[in-house]
Amino acid sequence: MIVEHDPRRQGSHYQAPPHGYREPHASALRRFLGGSPTGVFLRLLFLSILVGAFMAMLGLTPARLFWHAYDTLRALVDLGLDAFHDFGGWILAGAVVVVPLWLISRLFAVSK
Repeated sequence: MIVEHDPRRQGSHYQAPPHGYREPHASALRRFLGGSPTGVFLRLLFLSILVGAFMAMLGLTPARLFWHAYDTLRALVDLGLDAFHDFGGWILAGAVVVVPLWLISRLFAVSK
């Protein structure tokens, strides 16, 4: 009988399902999508319409967004490379002073 396996019935025959148990009817696709494919499709369609209308009101296009993101990423990379260039210069300038001093101190330590 199905009633014997009803989780709401807390009789002596009830056993809780093991941790991580999923219902057999929940397919991998439903778990991946977070619901039924039709429901997810309708939610995405509705959100796409809302976002598309908002972008149209602002005069934005997908191409314009792509190029703006590309230009922003390019500027960040250039800024980061400039910082590494400056950082490398600091390392070389410091090494010109530190390495000879370290070498001299090691030579005096060995001679003792």
